Amino acid sequence: MKFASRLVSFDPAPGDRFRPISTPIYQTATFEQQHADSFGEYDYSRSGNPTRSVLEKHLATLENGTRGFCFSSGMAAIRTVTGLLRTGDEILADSDLYGGTCRLFSKVIDRNGIIVHYVDARAPEQCEQQITPRTKLVFVESPTNPLLHVIDLRRMAAIAHAHGALLCVDNSTMSPYLQNPLDLGADIVLHSATKFLCGHHDVTAGVIIVKDEALAGQIYFLQNAEGSALGPFDCFLLLRGIKTLKLRLDCQQRNALAIARFLANRKEIKQVYYPGLNEDSGYELQRFQAHGAGSVLSFTTGSVEVSKAIAEHAKFFHITVSFGSVNSSISMPGTMSHASVPPELQAERRLPPDLVRISVGIEDEEDLIGDLDQAIHLAISSQSSQT
Repeated sequence: MKFASRLVSFDPAPGDRFRPISTPIYQTATFEQQHADSFGEYDYSRSGNPTRSVLEKHLATLENGTRGFCFSSGMAAIRTVTGLLRTGDEILADSDLYGGTCRLFSKVIDRNGIIVHYVDARAPEQCEQQITPRTKLVFVESPTNPLLHVIDLRRMAAIAHAHGALLCVDNSTMSPYLQNPLDLGADIVLHSATKFLCGHHDVTAGVIIVKDEALAGQIYFLQNAEGSALGPFDCFLLLRGIKTLKLRLDCQQRNALAIARFLANRKEIKQVYYPGLNEDSGYELQRFQAHGAGSVLSFTTGSVEVSKAIAEHAKFFHITVSFGSVNSSISMPGTMSHASVPPELQAERRLPPDLVRISVGIEDEEDLIGDLDQAIHLAISSQSSQT
């Protein structure tokens, strides 16, 4: 089946004699057992729930994996991955990561004696130099957040595996529709399902998908032991959102490319970061390993004040810390989603303070471009009047 058909063609309720078309919400904490000395298929919703099972199986299929696991948030999913490590182990991570991931790496797992080294994963030779016998996990996003750098995932998988490490790819900006890291050699793919998988800003969720059964067993153990699984109602909402993933992203990508070209031609905009532009340094690699450039892009203006004014004057682009919804959004990562990045890493990664990130929705293309045009005009005008 083609991807559009796969999104909606699955068994919504295995074994249900009523054969519903939509997956029922099994809103129950526990399940009655037939025997006092053994368990049936389900016993307690932390350990397993029929609604969650349908979602997890569906997501595993979409990512070409064998097992999927759903969590209460994307960060809960990332925390579970770090739970695979032991004291003394090391993580090699790309330096352009979501701020919450950096916070987890620098202020939480370090308490367990796990060390994180950061590297520009666009330069594989740097990764080779920094990986050590203690490195058990290589962690990247591609395209990265918020600078939209493209990482060669096949190369990163080869480097990780040559040194006995796992490669985990945060695929949140792409979704299974546009990129399948497991097919490129990754061991673990994860998503903040809050973003494109849900697509409506009404669910907070995380996903992990793997191919290896032994690895799946470890992840399930942690999911159950730590109690971080996604609840049945949120699973239901996420299942509903996934059905329109292709429709949403097809529209969002068209809008994003039009906006990226508009911004690239504005003299007030210093740089546009979007791998869908021919002139972007990651354009060819993105075409090779993915099926599109997504609908998240960033740009700089040369002035923090102008960038802030653009965000505040925009009307269709709501100021929010997240991305991936049908509604367009705008933010300044340095003071919002990435404010929690430790100062030393901030200095190393050189995140532009005037960087603006936008997540393009399904609104009319002309309305969105017109909105940014008026926001830029007002921002420049207000800045000129102050000087």
